[in-house]
Amino acid sequence: MRTSGLLKGCVTAGATALALNGCATGGGGQLPPAAFVATQEQPGEEYVIGPLDQLNIFVWRNPELSAKVQVRPDGRITTPLISDMPAVGKTPAMLADDMKIALGEYIKDPIVSVIVENFSGTFSQQVRIVGATAKPASIPYRANMTLLDAMIAVGGLSEYAAGNRAKLIRYDRGTGKQVEYNIKLSNLLKNGDSHANVRLEPGDVIIIPESMF
Repeated sequence: MRTSGLLKGCVTAGATALALNGCATGGGGQLPPAAFVATQEQPGEEYVIGPLDQLNIFVWRNPELSAKVQVRPDGRITTPLISDMPAVGKTPAMLADDMKIALGEYIKDPIVSVIVENFSGTFSQQVRIVGATAKPASIPYRANMTLLDAMIAVGGLSEYAAGNRAKLIRYDRGTGKQVEYNIKLSNLLKNGDSHANVRLEPGDVIIIPESMF
């Protein structure tokens, strides 16, 4: 009887360890609910320029060097006196600093400002919604974005969506791994369940399966 009890204890401990290990890898977890309307708006992460972004580049006291440009698909821009300047992956301040250095070869102490007018963002700053939705899309992340905001942007669920079996895939920078969370889209969109609304982060991927019947 004593041996049987010890074996039972070992099996229970082993199962508990496996369960905890499964949670650590992030399979099928739950996210805390977010308010429909943020009680306090907070700034998001500093914006990183992406392909096809529209930039307004202003060079003080040198209007002939100022320009409105679109970042090319290869991630570079061309302005007066500067050709093929890498832009993707930089913040506006970083790009302005690089342009100051490049223009410094032609004018003394240039003052450069970079403003993002129309943005797409890098893939790491977009939220992608795929599967059984009205219009699957990649949408630029904005500060304080929630699941409800993203679903409104893509027109909600399709007729055959299994919304409560949807998954949210998120990259965990701390561990370097992707973490999977369960989300209840049908509860959110059809029943107005506030607990089903969650805060999104840049780079999130939302996968919505179709119902089997």
